[in-house]
Amino acid sequence: MPVLRVGARDISYDLRRTATAKERRITVMPGCVEVLALSTDDDATIEDFLDRKRQWVFQTVRELEEITASRASVPRFMSGSKIPFRGRQSSLVVRRTDGPHIEISHRNGFLVDLPSWVTEDAADGIVATEIKLWLKRRVRRDVSEIAAAYSKRFGLKARSIRVADMKSGWGSCGQNGSILINWNLIFAPKSVLEYVVVHELAHLRERSHGPEFWNFLGSMLPDYERPKGWLSLKQGSLDSAFLNPSPANMSSTA
Repeated sequence: MPVLRVGARDISYDLRRTATAKERRITVMPGCVEVLALSTDDDATIEDFLDRKRQWVFQTVRELEEITASRASVPRFMSGSKIPFRGRQSSLVVRRTDGPHIEISHRNGFLVDLPSWVTEDAADGIVATEIKLWLKRRVRRDVSEIAAAYSKRFGLKARSIRVADMKSGWGSCGQNGSILINWNLIFAPKSVLEYVVVHELAHLRERSHGPEFWNFLGSMLPDYERPKGWLSLKQGSLDSAFLNPSPANMSSTA
C-alpha cells in the first residue's frame, strides 16, 4: 500500500484509477484514505497532486482520529450510524473530501462526502439536513412513479399529488382531488408507501370507506391487507424514525 509522508508520520492510502472521473479526488474515512486518480495520470502527476494536498490530508486524518477517540463527543450522524430507509436500517459512512460540494449517494448504505469547508462542530447538523433533503427527493420520485402507473391503469387523475410534512395521517385526498402523502413513509417498506398512494387514488372514485371503496382498492392492489397491517402496527415509530438514528459502532472502521 502506498504511503504519504507528512513530517514524521506515514499515512497509508489506497490508490484507485478511473477512466470516468473528471477530476482527481481524496476521501478520508476513519482508518482509511482513498486517492482517486485519472487513468491517464502518471506517477509524477499523482505525487504532485498529493504534495499539494499533504497538509489537508494530515489535518483531516488527525481530526477524525480525535473524534473517534472521544466517544462522548461523537455525533449521531456519523460513520457507523444507522439511518432508517424503506423499512430497513441503512449504514452511514461520512467521508472527508477535497471536493467543493456535499454529495450523497445510496447503494448498500448512505455515503456522504463532506468538503473541507464543513467544520466538525457543524458536520452533524449538516449531514442530518442533507440526508433529510435526499430522502424527501427520493420519496417524491417514488410517489410520482407509483401514482403515474396506477392513474394510467385505472383511469384516475388527481388534481395534484404532493409530498408534505403532515402533522397527522399518512395521506389525504381533498374534495377537489388534491392528494397529500406524508414524507415519513420513506421510512416504511416501499410496499407500504405504494398502499398509501393507491389508497388515496382510490378515493378519487370512492370518497367514503364503505364496501365499494375497499372492493375497488382490492381490484387495484389485491394484497393491500399486508402493507395496511404493517402500517397499523408500526406507524407510531415512523414519525420519529429520522430523529433517532441508531448510534455508531465505534469499534469498527468505515
